[in-house]
Amino acid sequence: MFRQIGPLEISLILLVIVLLFGAKKLPEMARSLGKSARILKSEAKAMKSEGGETAPAGPPADQATPAQRTIKAAPGDVSSARPVTETTDTTQR
Repeated sequence: MFRQIGPLEISLILLVIVLLFGAKKLPEMARSLGKSARILKSEAKAMKSEGGETAPAGPPADQATPAQRTIKAAPGDVSSARPVTETTDTTQR
């Protein structure tokens, strides 16, 4: 029923995208898409590393408040860094 997409169809799709968004807007959109993908990747990596660790039964008595974590869009990118607010769950499970 449906046939495979060939080079003619791909070029037609690209032409329609350029006409819709304009040549000036496309690099900006690609940049923001890449930035979003980097943030998503770093968040997934952080969640995976936090999930692998086992939490102790109770908080240690000598431990002070943990340092504030920040999320960065790219390594070394300080302009878009934002603080992360973490909830402190004091209930025992």
